[in-house]
Amino acid sequence: MQLHHVIRKYRKEKGLTQEDMASALGVTASAVNKWERGNALPDITLLGPIARLLSISLEELLSFREELTPQEIENLVKEGDRRFSEGAYDEAFSWAREQILQNPDCEPLIHSLALQMDTRRLTGNLEIREEQEAFILRCYERLGKSKEETMRMAGADALYGYYFRRGEFDKAKEALSCLSIQNPERKRKLGELYEKTGEPEKAYQVYEEILLAEHQILSMVLQNLFCMELEKKEWEKAAYYGEKKKELARLFEMGEYEIFAGDLELARELEDRDKTLACMEGMLDNVDSLGSFVHAPLYRHMTFRPMDADFQAMVRKTLLDILESDDFAYMEQDPRWKELAERYGSREKTKEMDI
Repeated sequence: MQLHHVIRKYRKEKGLTQEDMASALGVTASAVNKWERGNALPDITLLGPIARLLSISLEELLSFREELTPQEIENLVKEGDRRFSEGAYDEAFSWAREQILQNPDCEPLIHSLALQMDTRRLTGNLEIREEQEAFILRCYERLGKSKEETMRMAGADALYGYYFRRGEFDKAKEALSCLSIQNPERKRKLGELYEKTGEPEKAYQVYEEILLAEHQILSMVLQNLFCMELEKKEWEKAAYYGEKKKELARLFEMGEYEIFAGDLELARELEDRDKTLACMEGMLDNVDSLGSFVHAPLYRHMTFRPMDADFQAMVRKTLLDILESDDFAYMEQDPRWKELAERYGSREKTKEMDI
């Protein structure tokens, strides 16, 4: 960051106008304007007063570097790791602090070096000075306010860990506000806080909500991969993803219907009569298992609406309609297919009469 950017940035953070700054330094507002546009440099005798006015060190004021390249950042991070590994902590800390002050807007560098400062003192079980602790915290707070989501998440995560270790759970919870409410890490960490603050029921509920949401995402991803392989007629690969989707349904206690349903599409593509028959019969037999996860021990702390019986009836009707559809024309000559339609069709009629 160049000098004129540094002056403008910290002037605005202090809430000063160019006129305010000019008056405090004994120069004209036009001079300050020229500094901030990069058309002129302050007199060397004004550098100290400018730094004091802006409440920054002379090092920070003079940190007018161009942005670091990814390779330069990587080299500095490697050098920091070497210094913390081989040298005294205080010396490595001073070096890392200087790099951050010289590059106050390079968030990836701030993140990496601040983590080195923090983790090295933790792994070494070191007592550090108060000003060192405060500097690490300022780095994390700086990242937590980033406009870049990745850096904001990194800062929030670091702040959360910092306060969680210290038992300052209210501040740890506040740090999570930097994360999107859709971020599963925010919910997981909230569960940790509920554990530590004596609210286990809330912790269970949060963890179970994460499990259910993650199942839905993973199941859709596997289905997309399955469909991609079907389109390419890669039957073995499609079967592989289909099996994974079934394993996922079993693991997350989604019910038998979900397990049979996963095989039907591949059986149709292959025109596998035995497999098609087994899938359809299994689905018809297990329509009542749709939504059975609401009773699964895995989600025992969650509250669900009762499953709508009309929905299950609609699924049965859809399946019976499929038995007559052209999509399964290859099954028309199979007497077992017709018998299946008649058997389950008569069951539905009996249920309707009972109602």
